[in-house]
Amino acid sequence: MVTTVRGDLLAAGLAVFDRDGFEGATVAAIRARARASNGSFFHFFGSKKQLAGTLFLEILQRYHASMVAAIEPACGAREGIARLVRAHLDWVVNNRREARFLFEISRAEWTEEVRSAQRAENSRLARGVERWRAPLLAGGELVPMNSTLFFSQIIGPAQVFCRAWLSGRDRSDPREQADVLVACAIRALAAPDDGDKP
Repeated sequence: MVTTVRGDLLAAGLAVFDRDGFEGATVAAIRARARASNGSFFHFFGSKKQLAGTLFLEILQRYHASMVAAIEPACGAREGIARLVRAHLDWVVNNRREARFLFEISRAEWTEEVRSAQRAENSRLARGVERWRAPLLAGGELVPMNSTLFFSQIIGPAQVFCRAWLSGRDRSDPREQADVLVACAIRALAAPDDGDKP
């Protein structure tokens, strides 16, 4: 596997932030873990904050890519909802350190430098989900709501379990709640079948 100094610094930053938190992490500790010189660090990143912002954006892109990859235009409403909920849970559990950084450690003040890139990435996610969702909305298979509210119903409840697991407050695997979370999301988002209507 080919590695780069920049990639080594980002990986080291993730490990050090995970161990020490953002405030406790130092450039020296990140450089030591990456086995990189001071000059190398500052060639790629102007500060610890800039490295953290770059790391945030790269992890966000990977997370979003996994969510979009979970659905395809042929998925029906219920199947797509289930896939999105499970994709979120799987990504968090399989990428615990990255998920902890994204959802627990990141801070708005040091992501400011990547805010426009973050907005562009969020738009890419929204477009990817909308390619699947728009025809189902038009066909009456999903409850009408804006995309932000829709996504909050997919991620919000699952995220409660994920955050408890990421912080160590709950040791049980969040995926153990997948069936219930999927059922709740389907009730909130999928239009009822004729047989479900009173």
